[in-house]
Amino acid sequence: MTLQQTWNLETIFPGGSSSPQLASFLETLEKDMQALQQDVRSLSVPDSIEGTKELEAFLEQFQSCYARVREASAFVSCLTAQNVNDKKAVQLSGRVTSLSATLQSVKSRFDNVLRGMNDELWTAWTGTGAASKLDFILNESRNLAKEKMSPELESLALALAVDGYHGWGEFYDTIVSKIQIPYEENGETKLLSAGQAFNKMHDPNRGVRQSMFEKWEAAWGAAADYCADTLNHLSGFRLKLYENRGWDDVLKEPLAIGRMSRETLDTMWAVIQDTKPVLVEYLNRKAKLLGLEGLSWTDVDAPIRTSAAKISYDDAAANIVEQFRKFSPKLADFSQMAFDKGWIEVEDRPGKRPGGFCTSFPASEQTRIFMTFGGTASNVSTLAHELGHAYHQFLMRGIPVLNQRYAMNVAETASTFAEMIVFDAMVKGASSEEEKLALLEEKIQNSVAFFMNIHARFLFETRFYEKRKSGLLSAEEISDLMVEAQKEAYCDALTSYHPHFWASKLHFYITGTPFYNFPYTFGYMFSTGLYVRALQEGPAFAEKYDALLRDTGVMTVEDLAKKHLDVDLTQRDFWQSAADLCVSDIRQFLQLTDHLA
Repeated sequence: MTLQQTWNLETIFPGGSSSPQLASFLETLEKDMQALQQDVRSLSVPDSIEGTKELEAFLEQFQSCYARVREASAFVSCLTAQNVNDKKAVQLSGRVTSLSATLQSVKSRFDNVLRGMNDELWTAWTGTGAASKLDFILNESRNLAKEKMSPELESLALALAVDGYHGWGEFYDTIVSKIQIPYEENGETKLLSAGQAFNKMHDPNRGVRQSMFEKWEAAWGAAADYCADTLNHLSGFRLKLYENRGWDDVLKEPLAIGRMSRETLDTMWAVIQDTKPVLVEYLNRKAKLLGLEGLSWTDVDAPIRTSAAKISYDDAAANIVEQFRKFSPKLADFSQMAFDKGWIEVEDRPGKRPGGFCTSFPASEQTRIFMTFGGTASNVSTLAHELGHAYHQFLMRGIPVLNQRYAMNVAETASTFAEMIVFDAMVKGASSEEEKLALLEEKIQNSVAFFMNIHARFLFETRFYEKRKSGLLSAEEISDLMVEAQKEAYCDALTSYHPHFWASKLHFYITGTPFYNFPYTFGYMFSTGLYVRALQEGPAFAEKYDALLRDTGVMTVEDLAKKHLDVDLTQRDFWQSAADLCVSDIRQFLQLTDHLA
């Protein structure tokens, strides 16, 4: 049977951006949100268990609105991804953003009511009845509320952020849309979008890569003043908000969102830093194999070998399900269902946005996966990655919607784990040494990206924020910080760097999640550590794995690891086991290429 290559959104809201059902859904939701706003204003701090009944009724309504806002947001993100020219979808996106801001404002007021409860009543309330099912979330919200401004000021900040903070984030999208880069092909010059030009920088032909990189740097250099304004004002808003909350550490919020301690983060980076000499060996070997004195920025991701074999979508799907089944029949059955029900959009056609994602619909308990499948090994890997995300959400069915809110760092766990299952099988099943080398190199590139590229982003962003406290930075100063961070993260192993990386990288301008960098590396390392356990424990680990994923919304990462793995994430052992697996791939690569260097 040939699998469908376009997703089915009709089962959620028929008619796309013109859907009458969606229009009706949003109208009802907006009315319910208005009622929720009135309800939260009338709530008072209870002084008895009897008085908490009102809070429980409110919580039920809040969860209903929260699930539906996420449902609408997921649907609109699917619409804008499948057709970048869908103007109605863009308008809907603005409407949903406004609903999200309202929901945050309501939550801020509710959290302040929680903050006002005395400790004795609080313990009694969260220890019994409906509230006990949400005790982790309620405690987290209450504790954070104690460290914020008054609810009136928090609501004002959230309202101003729509056209201020988030407005700057949207302005960055406008800057990107205006980037056009000339490219000569077959005697004619074409103007490429940022997405198209970026792909050219990964061309197997070094001349094409280098030429495009120079044009890329020039184009972003021309836009750098606009990007600097945007980044300065985004960070300025964030820093002013932190200052008024009495927060002096710029990592306080991202660490709280990730439910992890600074000690865990520092330990992870320390293990990675100690592993880098082996990665430098790999980079130096790669330079020799490419006939170069050293790697430039655009050579880091360049393939030494390319696996020429094109893989059909149907074969990729069958292979993924087969490999998943060796680890967990439940994961395999879920993935087969996603393929069969048309939950996945992979068609290679114009008008789609680049990249891939998985989004969840909590109200209808479905997920959707978006990517463009071109038949490469990397595409197969991406497909497995997104199915891992979808499976994680699938395991959350039946859990209260507020307990499904797992952070980005653990969100990357199931996806990377699923990717490893499939990619490892591809490496082991390679039909030739040539193919094995190509696949192994692609696997190692993940370690380079998470250990070096993401580390450079982390170093840059933390330093940029510290300097921004003293005033605005010029585009030149920001570029200097970027190069300094890249040199440090790559152990000065490259011959050239990317000064305007800060301008071209969307992640620095995302307003929903601050410091959109270290959670990626955490997810990669945490899932690698889990994979080591899976190899050690065999099929029995699958059940333990599912239980861990189900708990990701109601625990700190330290408690999660202690409960399900009996490890301490503030110590080096677990992280070292993950790093050792990455090192073993590099050792294998170095051995295979010894005679070629």
